[in-house]
Amino acid sequence: LENGKIKDFGDYDLLKDKYRDVAIACYPDKLIIPGFIDTHIHFPQVEMLASYGEQLLEWLNKYTFETEKKFRDKTYAAKIADIFLDELLKNGTTTALVFATVHPESVDAFFEACAQRNLRMITGKVLMNRNAPDFLLDTAKTSYQESKTLIQKWHKQGRLLYAITPRFAVTSTDEQLHLAGQLLEEFPDVYLHTHLSENVDEVALVAQLFPDSKGYLDVYDQAKLVRSRSVFAHGVQLRDDEFQRLSEAGSAIAFCPTSNLFLGSGLFKLMQAKSADFPVHVGLGTDIGAGTSFSILQTTHEAYKVVQLQRHKLSPFKALFLATLGGAKALYLDHVIGNFEIGKEADFAVLD
Repeated sequence: LENGKIKDFGDYDLLKDKYRDVAIACYPDKLIIPGFIDTHIHFPQVEMLASYGEQLLEWLNKYTFETEKKFRDKTYAAKIADIFLDELLKNGTTTALVFATVHPESVDAFFEACAQRNLRMITGKVLMNRNAPDFLLDTAKTSYQESKTLIQKWHKQGRLLYAITPRFAVTSTDEQLHLAGQLLEEFPDVYLHTHLSENVDEVALVAQLFPDSKGYLDVYDQAKLVRSRSVFAHGVQLRDDEFQRLSEAGSAIAFCPTSNLFLGSGLFKLMQAKSADFPVHVGLGTDIGAGTSFSILQTTHEAYKVVQLQRHKLSPFKALFLATLGGAKALYLDHVIGNFEIGKEADFAVLD
C-alpha cells in the first residue's frame, strides 16, 4: 500500500524480494477481503431494531417517525452516528449508502463522524412533505434548498458523497419529487436513494396517491429520478416491465433480505434481477433498523434462504460478489473499491 492506494498485489513469495524494505502486516490464519458494502441502511434507526409486530406502513408510524424526531438535536445525532459507525466497522463494512433524517443537522453529524474515520460513505437529508407527523415534515422548496446547501458542503469532501433522498413516494408530493429531479440535473454525479415496491399495501397506496402514474417506478420516472446512480431499496413487488426499465436506466436495487423477512414484505426476485435479458445492478442492504443485523455475512445467509424459497440457488461466490464488487458496481464505485486491483483504495477488512 502507498498513500492509501493499492500499489501492488500478488503472491507473497513473488513480491517479498521486490519490497524488501517495506513494513509488512501479517495475517497468516485470517482472510483479507475487500471491505463489505451496504447499499441501504438507516443510521437513525439503530435504537429501534426489533420493533415488534407491524408491517411497513404501521411500523413507520408506530416506531420510526417517533425515533427520527430526536435527530433535530445534532448532539444526539452525533452520538448515534458514532455508535452506528462502530457497529458497521465491527462487522467489516467500510462503505454504506445511508439514510439520515429530514433534519440537516443529522447529515452534518453523520458526515463529520465519517470524516474523522476517513470512510467512504454516502448519505443525504431525507425529503418528506406529507403523510408523516408535522415534526418530520419539510416543504418542497425547503427540501430543495437544504439539499443543495448540503451537496455544496459535503459532496466529494474527502471520501464522502451525497445522495438526494426522498423517503418514498408516499411521503413526497409531485412537486417535491420533481425538485429532487431538478437537483439531479444540477448535480449529475450525486446519488438518488429511496425506497421502491417494498410492501403490497405500500404499492396500493402509491397507486392511489399518484393516479396518473403507470406504477410505482413510473412515479419516480416522471420526476426524472430513474437513472444511473439511482439506488432503490427493496423492489420486492416489482413487475417485469419495471425490472426492464431499471436495467435500461442503469439503476440499482438494494436487496435487504433480513428486513424483508422481519417486516413480512416478501421475497425479492434476485434471479430475475440478474437475468441475462435485463440484468439490474444489485447490492446487499442490511436496512437497519427493519433489518436485524449489521453483518453483511448474516445478510447473505438470509439472502440464501430467500432465494431457496423461490427454488433457486445463491452460490457463496455470488453472495461474496454482491457483498463487495457487486455493491461497488451498484454504487458506480467499482473504479475505487470492491476488489484488490492496483490503484484502487486500500479499503479492506480482515476476517478471523
